[in-house]
Amino acid sequence: MSAVTGTGRLARLVLRRDRIKLGAWVLGTPLLGYALAGSVIEFYPDEAARLGYAETALTSVVARAFNGPIFNADLGSIVIVEAYLTLALLAALVSTFAVVRHTRQNEETGRAELLGAAVVGRHALLTAALLVVVGANVAAGLLLGLAFAAAGLPLAGSLAAGGAIGGVGVAFTAVAAVAAQLTVTSRGANALAAATVGVAFLLRAAGDVLGERDGLQLVSAWPSWLSPLGWGTQVRAFDAERWWVLGLPVVLLVGATLAAFGLAGRRDLGAGLFSAPRGPARAAAGMLSPAGLFWRLHRGSLVGWSVAVVILGISMGFAADEVKDVIAENPTAADLIAEMGGGADDLVDAFLAAMLGLFALAIGAYVVQALLRTRADESDGVLEAVLATAVSRVRWLATQVVGTVLGAAVLVLLAGIATGLGYGLAAGDPVGQARHLGGAGLLQLPALLVVASLVTALIGLTPRWSVPLSWAVLIGFLLMGQLGAVLDLPQVVLNLSPYTHVPSVPAVEVTVLPLVLLTAVAGVLFGAGLVGFRRRDVPS
Repeated sequence: MSAVTGTGRLARLVLRRDRIKLGAWVLGTPLLGYALAGSVIEFYPDEAARLGYAETALTSVVARAFNGPIFNADLGSIVIVEAYLTLALLAALVSTFAVVRHTRQNEETGRAELLGAAVVGRHALLTAALLVVVGANVAAGLLLGLAFAAAGLPLAGSLAAGGAIGGVGVAFTAVAAVAAQLTVTSRGANALAAATVGVAFLLRAAGDVLGERDGLQLVSAWPSWLSPLGWGTQVRAFDAERWWVLGLPVVLLVGATLAAFGLAGRRDLGAGLFSAPRGPARAAAGMLSPAGLFWRLHRGSLVGWSVAVVILGISMGFAADEVKDVIAENPTAADLIAEMGGGADDLVDAFLAAMLGLFALAIGAYVVQALLRTRADESDGVLEAVLATAVSRVRWLATQVVGTVLGAAVLVLLAGIATGLGYGLAAGDPVGQARHLGGAGLLQLPALLVVASLVTALIGLTPRWSVPLSWAVLIGFLLMGQLGAVLDLPQVVLNLSPYTHVPSVPAVEVTVLPLVLLTAVAGVLFGAGLVGFRRRDVPS
């Protein structure tokens, strides 16, 4: 028996378990790319608008750091600059989570030991996971390229852009394969892989900020070449395509796979190269309550989200000072920003309101992620041990929801303060703007209350479908917020999202009634979730 015996059957098992998640990603990536391409084409319909965009992208430090380099003023280059970061980060995170789920998580739960009792080679499980995830990246990249071409972009550049996004996913598939060998838990492996994504982003951003301008193109500095995210931009889709750059993720994959095989041979099944630290002999007093346990388990995630929100908020605040120069001469883009910002005539206020709305949408992902951990604790048997004590079901679930909502309140407050601070530093009033936009950020909390209560209702009433339904609902809210104005969706559809009803402060005046109604809806959903959770079996 070889080390990869049984890989084919295990690959079919991986596909069977992840057919919905990977299928949604493979099909959703081209749909999102097509929608983004269509929106950009609408924003920049003529050469003058595209030249203005290219000039801004080359001169703005914020644009360089977040959007990456631009190589010409053609429509395809603008599309890839606008879409690259979103699609690349999505491919990176989905790939790392999928690999960890089918390697380290299988060992953590004992599933790998059960599979190993059959005729299965030592490296078959890892090989199967890599084959499936790499294949999904290839399929997503190819479909994305065809979607760009269907939107009217040149075929060669479209395929190069799809290959760049797929290559990012392949590169971080390799990273996850090594991370899964180093830590004892799947949470640690995911954190290590996500940290690598963050470092890759910083290297790419540094390379583009330090790059030199050559006409209408940016020549990135050397740090960009150290990052898989930088490799994707250096493919130079819709310019003089560098097809050879697509070989770099393949080289990384081969090297990381061999390294992962070597590391797997140096450890026991279920162990990691980094041993888990020993905890204290006695628990702290705060750990004896559900609230203390919640804080202990979620503090790392909340700190990470807080740091990211502050960095992005300050950057968006600085960008707000440039918004008039960027879009004032583009009526289509100006109208869209105004519509996203509540119809305000002041473009800066509309931009700030739109950014706070986007922050609230992103923080919705934190809410879903934190609350779905309750479902994971139930599935893993942790909840049964907790409920064996004096803690009731209602108290435990209510603690999770209240803790998550308080964390979301901290994040939206930080988003507003950081955005106001960035804009205030550029405009000359950092304290006043931070105070003003901090309050505006808190106005997004009722929408997040609805998101949290909806997830609670799904956990209580439909536990087996709570995970996919929760993420599907959040993605639906995201698409309504991001693409509703572009696709001219009917108002009755937009009204399904709680974010639609939040006043777009500072672009418009505060109206209390929508916030009260959102809070009431959240209360009804929360109550339904508690009743359902109290009455059903655990686990279910």
